[in-house]
Amino acid sequence: MPSVRRITLTFLPAVAASLLIATSPNANAETRGSLGLPAYADTVVDETNHRVFISGGKSTNAVVVTDFSGNVRKTISGQYGATGLALSADNRTLYVAQASGDAISAIDTTTLTETARYATGAQTCPTHLARTEGTIWFGYGCEENWTGGIGKLDTATTPPAVTLDLQGDAQYQRAPLLTAQPDADGPVVAGQPQLSPANIRVYAVTAGKLESRGAGNVVGSDLADLSLSPDGATLYTASGSRDHVEAFATADLSRAGAYHTGSYPNSVATSADGKYLATGVRNPRDDAYLYKTGGAVPENTLNITDSGVLAPRGLTWADGTRKLLAITTPPNGTTPTLHVINRPFD
Repeated sequence: MPSVRRITLTFLPAVAASLLIATSPNANAETRGSLGLPAYADTVVDETNHRVFISGGKSTNAVVVTDFSGNVRKTISGQYGATGLALSADNRTLYVAQASGDAISAIDTTTLTETARYATGAQTCPTHLARTEGTIWFGYGCEENWTGGIGKLDTATTPPAVTLDLQGDAQYQRAPLLTAQPDADGPVVAGQPQLSPANIRVYAVTAGKLESRGAGNVVGSDLADLSLSPDGATLYTASGSRDHVEAFATADLSRAGAYHTGSYPNSVATSADGKYLATGVRNPRDDAYLYKTGGAVPENTLNITDSGVLAPRGLTWADGTRKLLAITTPPNGTTPTLHVINRPFD
């Protein structure tokens, strides 16, 4: 039988700089005070430098940097509308989509300073990022008027070059959510969040261009998160209209399994080795379900918070699978809190 663990987190009055810790009875979980962000957008993990980068979305101008224990180490300012995040293959550079700045910035992950900024064009609002080898792909679009598209920042050229309108005949109401196989030349998968039903499209990368290999509305409504297996063969989706995270073969979008979560799944993260899947829902209590890939029942069920809800795209693995990072927000608010769950399978 799968185990169920309740993690009780106690919050005390504190200013953002106070890093107060509340642990579960078995000390597997830590939670930290405010990240100093008014909202949440994305998280990426730098396994080389043991750092976590967290962005806050279009209304924010900073990226918060923490260590693997959740301690805030720096806030990188001047990142206008910092939303999507992606790391280079060698983890030396963090790329930040500036949805309010019409640019993608490059941050040195050692010095934590900006080294370059690449304009994407007026009123493009680059929002979501994904990487394949030497290319940073970005979903862009400022308004909900079907002007969303896919562009790329080619980091293999000198200087890196920006190209827009690579989505082919696909139409996106707003900036599409992206995921990609990072250490190969594709596939790239794009989905339209917050639509009913949501559309999904799989692209192959050929000579630096995107070629559509399949599309459909198989993922249901209110798409919130996407994740690819390390080999790029399986796509995992979290959509609010389902009561499970679904798996699809990227070759033809045929169904490849499902992982029960309960109502309103909004997060899914594949481990770097492809052996485990973290899934989450927007419900207080029993927020996250951890599966072996292909498993029928969860290896563990986590109750991350009784006082908030898991944020969309709020789960990320760190230190292999030794830690699970979770971002929660108040039920009727947007201020994010980072939770570090040690030994999540215990």
